[in-house]
Amino acid sequence: MRRLYRNTYFQVRPYVPRALRIALRRRLARVSRKAFLSSWPINPNAATPPEGWTGWPDGKKFAFVLTHDVEGARGLNRCLKLAEMELRAGFRSSFNFVPEGEYETPKALRSFLTERGFEVGVHDLRHDGKLYASRSRFKVQAQKINHYLKEWGSDGFRSAFMLHNLDWLRDLNTLYDASTFDSDPFEPQPDGVNTIFPFWVPRGEGSGYVELPYTLPQDSTLFVLLRETGIDIWTKKLDWVASHGGMALVGVHPDFISLNGVPRSREYPSRFYSEFLEYAANEYGREAWFALPKDVAAYVRDMRTCIAPPKVRLLPPERRSSRLTSTSELKGISARANGFSTATWQAERRRLASLISRLARTDSTMAGSTETESPRVGEKRLNRE
Repeated sequence: MRRLYRNTYFQVRPYVPRALRIALRRRLARVSRKAFLSSWPINPNAATPPEGWTGWPDGKKFAFVLTHDVEGARGLNRCLKLAEMELRAGFRSSFNFVPEGEYETPKALRSFLTERGFEVGVHDLRHDGKLYASRSRFKVQAQKINHYLKEWGSDGFRSAFMLHNLDWLRDLNTLYDASTFDSDPFEPQPDGVNTIFPFWVPRGEGSGYVELPYTLPQDSTLFVLLRETGIDIWTKKLDWVASHGGMALVGVHPDFISLNGVPRSREYPSRFYSEFLEYAANEYGREAWFALPKDVAAYVRDMRTCIAPPKVRLLPPERRSSRLTSTSELKGISARANGFSTATWQAERRRLASLISRLARTDSTMAGSTETESPRVGEKRLNRE
């Protein structure tokens, strides 16, 4: 019955004005917040580590992971500046793009990000809420998603609206999925996985994928729905996850973060995010494993974590492998990023913005062209080496 309600909602959603949708969601969010005070933003039951859990690489206290879901053209045009903000602060993140949504994702943009140490993932197929409408529909769309995973060289997937079915997701040829959460009563499918740790989902015959639940509230929830005026909830939850040795994974949407001027009604100031990054670096620079989603997933895969609720079995430590980001590496990255001139960054932004603008005006031309024909940016690379 609940799935029927969701399917009906996403059928009529395109015909409901955005302002009305936001107003209704804000009203429901106020009700949900009061009803779930004991489990959001912190669910004490989610703190228990999997049985046999031996910790994070290099003795780090917890993992810290940044992800971005790019929902529309506005978010696409803000990716470069958001990446610049993170680069200057010494961080890297994953940008998840919608393959068949309202925008085209230029190969040049994906290359620009990956060449600078960021990750590119696949975000749903069309971002219309219909991916899980039926099993047969999912199977058909999974084939297309697998095509984009391969074409983009992506290791990860995340569904729109955080819809999920861990059984159906076995159809995807992906290292990890990131469509779940420990606790989030504000989502259309509010059933959380009740853990702040990643876990292994077997496909059979030894294969499987890693599930990476987000464990910090999404920016859209805090600042668009609940209209918070600061980052206290973020920092409180981060401190709690760190104290329990879990994975602090947050989802931030370029579509909602105001990177220029005064925020619009459905945006929030970029200083919230920059303050959060500064807090994480200052408080946990020596304690956290600052990792990309694919690095965490590879670590869990190589541990061969086997999901068997409520117990989880891990292979011995000698089977692990990891890509570490030490404190010295983090500081080195930040120092080199701060050495990039403003003029260089502005030139890069102008070139990529011009490219995206041309592509947006020539959708029909791009539809008939091959990806290898897309122009490239960054001939003068901002090397991290």
